[in-house]
Amino acid sequence: MKKGLLIYMGIAAMFIVPQEAYAMHIMEGFLPFNWCAFWYACSLPFLIYGFAMLKKATKDNMKLKLLLGLCGAFVFVMSAMKIPSVMGSCSHPTGVGLGAIVFGPAVMAVLGGICLVFQALLLAHGGISTLGANVFSMAVVGPMVSYLIYNLFKRAQGPGWLSVFLAAALGDLATYIVTAFQLALAFPSRTGGAAGSFLKFLAVFAVTQVPIAVTEGILTVIVYNYLTANSAEELKMLAERGS
Repeated sequence: MKKGLLIYMGIAAMFIVPQEAYAMHIMEGFLPFNWCAFWYACSLPFLIYGFAMLKKATKDNMKLKLLLGLCGAFVFVMSAMKIPSVMGSCSHPTGVGLGAIVFGPAVMAVLGGICLVFQALLLAHGGISTLGANVFSMAVVGPMVSYLIYNLFKRAQGPGWLSVFLAAALGDLATYIVTAFQLALAFPSRTGGAAGSFLKFLAVFAVTQVPIAVTEGILTVIVYNYLTANSAEELKMLAERGS
């Protein structure tokens, strides 16, 4: 969390290229009202539970709060790297894998939600009406997949770096599978219905998202290795609190 890690994040930030306001997660006003309400309802329970877990994870420990802030900053920087993609959406890293590994998926629902609010209000990246949908895909499903993949490979006694890499990369891809699903439900194809629309969205996303997910996996391994070398005591404490 000191000079070396700030350099890594600074390098990542250099790749942020300003885009027009349409380059977003799912942009403001793009989803019909009924789908906006539905995804808000789906995300709300995870946020409520996440706030409780966040308080438990960082209770009376300033170093853990700083580590939490670092994971939140990582999400904000990574998910701000946007490449315009299909119909009001975009491709970008998510950054949620790191926090999911360190704090668990519940806490990341809150951190991801906060980052999405700031991006919507300050960067015109995402939207308030579509916040529920974006939170569900990036801050709920993505961290869950990352957490499950990491623990699965860890229990299988696979290489630590591979566990982190796959957790970050597959968590990123899971976010875009859900985004494609959300768009397909809202805008079904005239010929193939929602299923046909889902495959079309997924195919277009894959062109940019697969290499982005690989890159995110590599960067997450670098940052996580730094944390394990410099914050081993805090990581052990989090593991004990989560048990």
